[in-house]
Amino acid sequence: MAELLLTPTHPLDGRDLPAETAGIVALEPLAATVAVRAEGAAADAAAAFLGTTLPGPGSFSRTADGVVVWLGPDEFLVTSAGSGPDLERRLRETLRPHGGSAVDQSANRVGLSLTGPMVRDLLAGGCSIDLHPRSFPPGSAVRTTLALAEVVLLAGDSGFTVLVRSSFAGYLADWFADAALEYV
Repeated sequence: MAELLLTPTHPLDGRDLPAETAGIVALEPLAATVAVRAEGAAADAAAAFLGTTLPGPGSFSRTADGVVVWLGPDEFLVTSAGSGPDLERRLRETLRPHGGSAVDQSANRVGLSLTGPMVRDLLAGGCSIDLHPRSFPPGSAVRTTLALAEVVLLAGDSGFTVLVRSSFAGYLADWFADAALEYV
């Protein structure tokens, strides 16, 4: 039987978001994304595999080529720009002996990078989270709604990353383009 290979495509291919949003929003490259459930020995195994400590509530940690986001007491979202499609298999093999699990969600979310002096104002127009650096400093992460779309919002050193479901990426891109008109 012939093997069917599909080339991943970004749901926003063809959009020039930096031009549409006054330079505030840019596409992040597609990344392998894995939902991890792990506690105890499984969490220790995941941390060793990823080369970073697993984050605590409301935060994320960086790996060599991605992030690990805390989503719940034993739930993490792992992204990796360079690991390719076998990340889920390798994590699953690492976690299974310890009672943990890993599920590929690479087609589930895409990343948008937001930078610039007006980024907090732009996000505040569609998000109820207090984004002031005292309340949401770099390293913070939260699941929330942004313009009625469920997102994972990460605060970085120089801006924010929004992880949005692929099916809502076009809607959110349109919302950003409209909301950014104020800053053009």
